[in-house]
Amino acid sequence: MTIQQPVRSQPVQSLVRSMPAQVTVTPSRRITVLGAGHIGTTIATMLSGAGHTVMIADASEAQLALVRGKRLKRACIDAADRGALLRHLKDQDIVVSALPYTLNRGIAQAAVETGTHYFDLTEDVATTAFIRTLASSAPVALMPQCGLAPGFICVLGAEMARRFERPHSLSMRVGALPRYPTNALRYNVTWSIDGLINEYCNPCEIIHAGQITRVPALDGLENVLIDGVAYEAFNTSGGLGTLTETLAGQVDDMSYKTLRYPGHAEIMKLLLQGLALAEDRPTLRRILERAAPFTPNDVVIIFVTGIGERRGRMEEDSIILRYESTAEFGAIQLTTAAGCVAMIELFLTGRLPARGFLKQEDARLEDFLGTSAGQLLVRHARGSDPN
Repeated sequence: MTIQQPVRSQPVQSLVRSMPAQVTVTPSRRITVLGAGHIGTTIATMLSGAGHTVMIADASEAQLALVRGKRLKRACIDAADRGALLRHLKDQDIVVSALPYTLNRGIAQAAVETGTHYFDLTEDVATTAFIRTLASSAPVALMPQCGLAPGFICVLGAEMARRFERPHSLSMRVGALPRYPTNALRYNVTWSIDGLINEYCNPCEIIHAGQITRVPALDGLENVLIDGVAYEAFNTSGGLGTLTETLAGQVDDMSYKTLRYPGHAEIMKLLLQGLALAEDRPTLRRILERAAPFTPNDVVIIFVTGIGERRGRMEEDSIILRYESTAEFGAIQLTTAAGCVAMIELFLTGRLPARGFLKQEDARLEDFLGTSAGQLLVRHARGSDPN
């Protein structure tokens, strides 16, 4: 087990050498957001607030009835119904999937057939690989893995690598946690249970000795102290998106780990490995729904550290950010939705390629923070000046 030195969060203004002078204005488009859950609704609300004509769609009338926002249009559409999806998307410029990753292959195919640009939140490696192959001959842009991790964290990781003349190691740690843990897991679900199980069960990509390699999820346990609070960190799948491929051969070592409160990894190993629930995901899902129910009172911790050569010597640099739930946003809602919407804004203003497979690290941090969604991340960041 690795023990890291205590660190403190920092103002978001220190992320870039010069903050954008003004927010980028994007042209209005017709956009459909599939999935009327907490994050899908937040994405739709942000896009509507930016002046787009936004339709939020879901297979559940009851879920749609919970959506607030006078400017949002609503449609009851089952994304698994290929015909209904094709009929709807033919009149849309962009579709955003905020649905479980298991539906995204079909949605991406429908987007390509109807000439609709596509964005999603998936962390699933196999789904992303499928979409990448689909994008190779597509007349539209396809950008999976938007959000927080993968997403915002990949933009930060690429920025950290650029801060060095020769980066040697990058470590990225992200936690979406309850502010007030009360159960044995010391965890509450603040986003998708299916996505959570996926990242705990699948192999994890890292860079070691300059080469991409795979390591088991839940391994690599380390202790971290941030702002006086103790956390543990361990390997999870999908958080780096395509960043391993992008930086392989440029950085010696790079890893992504999930932050949790101490003791969580041991319990999850018992469930997944000791009781073999990794092979029985429906049962694991029912356990987590009961043992770790959703809470709106959450916190997101982002911790990126780089070591490399700069000005003729070895130096270390860090980015440490904290987001807390407010009356307006849950922390995971804000960081995930803003990560997705910022990419859409950059795409619409020509700061990203117009077609094909788009990577998160294609966006530079200063451009990302110059969007209206990026400015939300600036305003809501919490932390004390480490100086």
